[in-house]
This record gives sequence, structure tokens and C-alpha cells, in this order.
Amino acid sequence: MLKIQKLFDAFIILYFLNIIQIKEVKKLKKNIWVVIFIITVLGCKNSEKEAPVAAIKPDTLRIHGVELIDNYSWLRDDSRNNEEVLKYIEAENQFTESFKKKSLVNRIYDELISRIDEEDTSVPYRHDYYYYYSRQEKGKQYNIYCRKKGSLDAEEEIILDMNKLSEGKKFFSLGTFEISPNHRFLAYSIDESGMESYKLYIKDLFTNEIIESVLEGVSGISWANDNATIFYCREDVSGRTDRVFRHKIGNDPQEDKLLFTEKDGAFYAWTNRSKSGKYIFITTGSKTTSETWYLSADEPEKDPKLFAPRIQNEEYYVSHHPDGFYIETNKDNSPNFKVMKTEIDKTDRKYWQEYIPHREDVQISLQVFKNFLVLSEESKGIKNYKIINLENGEENYLPQDEEVYSIWSGSNKNFDTEIFRFATESLIKPYAIKTYNVYSKEIKVLKQKKVIGGYNPNNYQSERIYATADDGTKIPISIVYNKNTFSKNGKDPLLLEAYGSYGDSFDPYFSTNRITLLSRGFVYAIAHVRGGDEMGNYWYEQGKMMNKKNTFTDFITCAEYLIINDYTNSEKLAAEGGSAGGLLMGAITNLRPDLFQSIIADVPFVDITNTMLDPNLSAVVSEYEEWGNPHIKEQFDYILSYDPYQNVTAKDYPNILVIAGFYDTRVNYWEPAKWVAKLRANKTDDNLILLYTNMNAGHSGASGRYDYYQEVALKYAFLFKTLKVMY
Repeated sequence: MLKIQKLFDAFIILYFLNIIQIKEVKKLKKNIWVVIFIITVLGCKNSEKEAPVAAIKPDTLRIHGVELIDNYSWLRDDSRNNEEVLKYIEAENQFTESFKKKSLVNRIYDELISRIDEEDTSVPYRHDYYYYYSRQEKGKQYNIYCRKKGSLDAEEEIILDMNKLSEGKKFFSLGTFEISPNHRFLAYSIDESGMESYKLYIKDLFTNEIIESVLEGVSGISWANDNATIFYCREDVSGRTDRVFRHKIGNDPQEDKLLFTEKDGAFYAWTNRSKSGKYIFITTGSKTTSETWYLSADEPEKDPKLFAPRIQNEEYYVSHHPDGFYIETNKDNSPNFKVMKTEIDKTDRKYWQEYIPHREDVQISLQVFKNFLVLSEESKGIKNYKIINLENGEENYLPQDEEVYSIWSGSNKNFDTEIFRFATESLIKPYAIKTYNVYSKEIKVLKQKKVIGGYNPNNYQSERIYATADDGTKIPISIVYNKNTFSKNGKDPLLLEAYGSYGDSFDPYFSTNRITLLSRGFVYAIAHVRGGDEMGNYWYEQGKMMNKKNTFTDFITCAEYLIINDYTNSEKLAAEGGSAGGLLMGAITNLRPDLFQSIIADVPFVDITNTMLDPNLSAVVSEYEEWGNPHIKEQFDYILSYDPYQNVTAKDYPNILVIAGFYDTRVNYWEPAKWVAKLRANKTDDNLILLYTNMNAGHSGASGRYDYYQEVALKYAFLFKTLKVMY
């Protein structure tokens, strides 16, 4: 019907142009190519005309002398069952579905799947007398968790088959997974909505039966040494974990004892068991301040004791060792943290002694084992581990063979061991699971991820380059390309990604998916903008609160650098970011829409002013120390000045793909929906805007691995289409 309508429209245009007349239909044959051309033009130009149009229902908010008119506030529905809202979201999904049908999504999906090992097994790790691992089976969405007793040659015992548990469920996500000290019981939690509200179960692994289900909204499980007592956290109505309870197997959960309540809305509480197995820690923290309580894991019936009272803007985190407590802290003006130590019965600050000093150019964190320490050190955007032998004081760094790489700790459950397990990867090398022997210094590669269908890392080149911001700050950029296709003539398509918030590093990582882009001439780059902590705590502080705009201008600086230095051009440049990185996408889209051809915004935090004004929404109060409190005029004005939603105006915008999760409680679905509606109503171009809302997911997207690849295929199809790159 649509094609007939377009043909009719073309005919009418030709008529009014006097190219043909109704009585001279025979002449139509002579002008058939003109007809085809106009139909084609109509087909291209009509895409946005066919897009959904959200109703305008002005809602006015007056605050700090400012009048904010929100035409799309009606799209917010906390109950998630408003028929008008659902109809609009479904219309957007159908519009995106029509794009998928005309694009290469299915072919790209098949290619992505062809590179993964669909039947894969993790490297088993030994914990006491059991070997634990997980595996995946072809065609199944979820992991199967297993173990073997005593030897890898022993009979397999399936602990948890996520595929069986998820049958009939559209979303299924595992939260807690904690084995009891005697390895008989498993405490695990499941989210079946995507709203990150988990229900706790306890399974007897000897009988293979669920013996208890303990309340909804539970997280942070820690086992006591009696193998019968667990400590867990519960959430308030906003989703903040504010209470810690003690539960004993067999008792009514409604009678569990409340051990701790955090009344400050900026703080979250959590529990953890020391690696030594001797203590249970209850920690509560905001973005800037923390406090710890503790009790013996051998005496779970006792009440926890305060380790040291909180001091505003001071953080400390505790690990146990038979010689005393090790404390990571930023006290005494140590923003990159230092390590202090104290005796078991002397936890007050006045007894703390400096053990590893603070350094201005190195950010640290600590893991404690019986005979050695593992100190994570991050400097100039690169992290490595220093191994400190507690028996002889010897220090060694783990050797690395690349300039740009990522490293992280693996499964290290055993306290009394000489082995440290870790993993490495880079932009060109798949992740590898490795072990380091503290005494022999031997490194073993236990497993290197396979890329099915063949992959030669020698065909690829990675670099670390730097763009200079207006204030003189050098912004690192990690970059990778295929040496056989990269031309560096300013015509290569490039995808630039970033995050830049919460002090989270965006470490270089390997992706089998990315090969689809690199093999077709794409360059991939990560902008390590301020707001992360790649360059230490200072880097984070310079990209938060009243310095937040540095994150946006840093990204723009990186994009300009890549264009000026002939890595790409503005017609071939795409950008991607998710969550707070989606806020970045919204901000740069308003600031420099001319710089980018295409934008991908995953669960984008784009309605920041309205969200931060509502303390009832998840995490808002705790976020005041990250973004600012809009109830304070100065901070309100600053947030409003970069708010992506509030700053949409009538102008040309790039092509934009927006992905949302309907049950997302971190960035509620209505933020991206409102943003897209306002963009459609204001933009003055014919570029494509797509909104896809996953109706069965939350903040992390699809829960099944095959469903995840469908979303990746949609992104890549969007890039190939809008950047005009041949697939």
C-alpha cells in the first residue's frame, strides 16, 4: 500500500511539473527514469515522515526563577502500564523493525555468531577440594554452572542450569552466587524483570533441592562459618540497599534480625566476607565517604562493631590478615589512596600506620593473601599488578608485552595459596586467563579466547595517541585498525566511544564483534575523557559536578583531532556511549552536531534535570555528589546548561540510534523516549532517528547471549547504513 501511495505522489508531482499530462499517459514511458528517481527520493525523504509523532502535552515546572516546559512528560509512567505510552513505544519499535527489515541486520547477526565458540567452558578454579567452572551449550542463552570434586577427571556436578531455570521467562539474570564454606549450600539470587530486584534462593547441593527462598529485593550475601547463617542487604522503595539482616537456614525470614540501617539517602550498604574467611564486613558508602562495621565469621550471633566512624569526604576499605587489618584509604589528602595497617584490636584511626604511601601519579587498590599482597597500580591510563611477597619483601610487576592493554583479577578464592590468577586482553588480542606463581615467578596461560573462523592479530595495529584540550590537558585516545584496509587519508569510517563518569576507567578491550567493522575499513577508538579515573583521581574530579562539561569538550577535542589528523572525516565519524556515556552522546549532539554523522546512545541518561529533581527515583540522592543537587540554584543552572533534553533546539542533528530498556530503573525508559520525541519535533534535517525499547530488559539490555548479538547487529546495520559503508 505504501509503494502505491509513493507512486501516486510521484505521479502528482510530475503532473504539476508539467513533465506529463493526464491525457498524455503514453509519454510516461519516456520519463520513466524521472519517475523512478522521484520515487526513490520520496522513499529516502519520507523515512522521518513515517516515524511516530508523540503528542504534545505541555507541563510547566517553575524552579529557581526558571520556567521549564516539558511537552513530553506524559511519557513517564511509573506503573509501566499506561496504554497511550505503550502505544507510542510500540510504534517506535515498529518503526525500528521496519528499518531492520530493509537493512543487513540478519546477515550481520549471522556473521557475529559465526565468530563465537558456542560451546565454551570457563577455566576451572580450585576452591578448597572442588573445581568450579561454567559452560555454554550451542543454541542456549545462559550459562550452566558446574563443579567437580577432588579432580578434573571426576564426575561433573551441575550446580545451576540457568537455561532450565529461565524456561518461559523473557528476562533472566543471575545476581549473587555464593557457596557456603563447607561447599554444601549455594545462595543465589535471580532477577526476572530487568529492574534489578533480586529474589534470594538457597540450594542444598548435596540433595540438589531448593530449601529456601528468602524475600525479594535482596543482595550482598555473605556466609558465616557455621554454614547456616547468611548476612544480606535489602532495598528501600527507591532501590537503595539500606539495611543488613542476619538469616539462619530454617528460620522464618520475617523474623530475621536487623543488624544495620543506613539512614542517609546518599549511602548504600553492602556486605562481604574477608578472603581469609575470618570476618564479615558491613560497609556503607556514598560517592565520597565510607564506613565499615565488622564481626567474626565464627561468631555470627554477635552484633557487628564499628571499625572507625565516618568522616565526610574520607573513604576507607578493610581487608583482614592474621597480622592485622590492611586499610585502603584516601585520608590525609591521599586522593589516589594509600595503604595503612593496624592490629586486630586497634581499629581506631589513631592506631593506623602507613604501609604503602600515597603517590600523586599512581592510583592503587589492594588484595590480601596469606603470604603476599597484590597491589593494583594505574598510571597514565594503564593498569598493572605489583606482587609483594610478605615473607621476604620482594616486589615484582607482572610482565606485559603490549603498550595498550587491560588487566584484571580473576577468580582468587583461596587465601592460603602461592598462585594469583589474572586475565589480560588488548584491542588486538583476545582475553587470556593466566596464573602467576609468587615463588617461581612463572606465568602460565590457562586459556586464550578462540575466534572462530580465523583471526590474525598481526593484521591489526593499536596505538595510544593524545589530543590536546583548550586548557592544555592531553586526552588519551586508544585506537585500533586493520593495517590492510586503513588508508589514513581522511576517508576511513571511525567509531569513537567513551564513558567518562563515576571514576570508571574505559579500559581497552578485545571484541570479536568489532572484527566485522575493522575488516571493512572501520577505525575504532576510545576517548579516555575526564570523568573516568584512567589518569588517577584528579582525572575523575575534573569531570564531575561543576567540572562535568570537561567530559563533553574532551570528547569533542578527540573527535576534532581524529579528523584533523586524517583518521576520518565528519561524514564518516560515528560516536557511541551508554548510560552516563549516553548523557555524553546527548551533550555532544547538541554542542557539535556538525562533527558527527551518526550517534548510538545506549540507555542514555539524557533527562538529567528532571530526574535529579526527583529524590524518589533510584539512586538520585546518592548522585548529588556526582552531578550536583539541582535544588541548589548554582548547581541547577550548571546541570541545565548541558542537559541533553532541555537543550534540544531547531537545527540539523546527526543520524541517531537510541536503545532503551523498558524495565530499566537506573535510566528509566521515558528519558530516551522523551528525548527522541523532542528531537523529532525540532530537528531540521532528514537524518534517521531510531528508538528501540527492549520490552523485556533493564539497564544491561538483553539477558540472553543470542539476544545480545541481535542488539549488536542492529547497531552495526545502523552504522553501515548511515555512514554509507559497503558491507
